[in-house]
Amino acid sequence: MPSPDPVLVANGPIRWTRELAALAAAAEPLLAADGGANALGRIGLRPVAVIGDLDSITPGIRALVGEECLVERPDQDRTDLDKALEYAFSDLGVERLTVLGATGGRLDHALANLGMLAVRALADRLVFLAADHRVVAVTGEAALDAVVGETWSFLTFDPAVRVSLAGVRWPVTDCPVSLAGTPSISNRATADRVVIRADGGAVVALRWLLSQP
Repeated sequence: MPSPDPVLVANGPIRWTRELAALAAAAEPLLAADGGANALGRIGLRPVAVIGDLDSITPGIRALVGEECLVERPDQDRTDLDKALEYAFSDLGVERLTVLGATGGRLDHALANLGMLAVRALADRLVFLAADHRVVAVTGEAALDAVVGETWSFLTFDPAVRVSLAGVRWPVTDCPVSLAGTPSISNRATADRVVIRADGGAVVALRWLLSQP
């Protein structure tokens, strides 16, 4: 059997479905970015580490987690999620990570989180997951699992990035899909794999799940 995936819970809104709660419960390791520990506490889970400036975790959850599990990183020039991603990949050496609570909520936080995803651009090795969508960032080429009929959107933060898309209703070849220009919004999967190529940077791919948890 495959080993359980590492999971990191950010301090954004989470609709805890049975599937997402089960994913968090089975995670090895289960991490939280500061106030993400509060969201885990609501479903009775305790992270093995809480990373950040620790100004959002509540006193009760802090006591439950224990001081030995707190990884204080007070740098105010970086977000807690950024610090937690660095801790997971650099300090712990995880090879892949699923992040809950990184999208939704405040628009500025969501955009900053998508920017961090694009900077790392690890495709399926770093996934932002919610009850109804899944987001990854790709540089180079990747073929991602899909279900025919699903809605996909693609965007970049840099208009210089050239993107090619296949396996979708509206394919593109070597075109910009920048957020400030003409992103590919509400495209449709036409195959069980969506093939993405990004040259000169990263493309963010958002998959709206047909079978929502």
